[in-house]
Amino acid sequence: MAPGAEAFHGEARAAFAEVARRLGLDGPGGGEGDRHLAVATYTGSGVTYKAVLGLWQGDVEIHVCRTTPLTECKVGIEGLAVTAGVVDRRGGVSFGARSLRQLRRSLAGQVRYVELVHPLVSGDPDRALSLMRAAGAREWRRPAVS
Repeated sequence: MAPGAEAFHGEARAAFAEVARRLGLDGPGGGEGDRHLAVATYTGSGVTYKAVLGLWQGDVEIHVCRTTPLTECKVGIEGLAVTAGVVDRRGGVSFGARSLRQLRRSLAGQVRYVELVHPLVSGDPDRALSLMRAAGAREWRRPAVS
């Protein structure tokens, strides 16, 4: 099992602190965590980063999310970084979180990718969504508001 939700939130806060300040991200916010997941969110410039810890699986991944009036789009940080060309190949970051040491290492590497992709996914939503789709993002229509 992975470190608990409380430890995760402390580590996510520490990993994001400097980058969130520089990029103007608000957070950490809570997320849709449950007994299987812990989520910390950072939001700014039209993009949301969700750090998600699988409490039973012992893995952590940062998801990049954009919302438009009609859709929601989400993609993993490593695939986005590779597609954007800011890193050469997959496998440059860790996703393990079975110990505090692994969690810290994984978060540090993935937060570095956040810093690299942020200029490409913040700002113009059409450009950001095109890049996210090219990286294999999952996208779904938002429910109509009546």
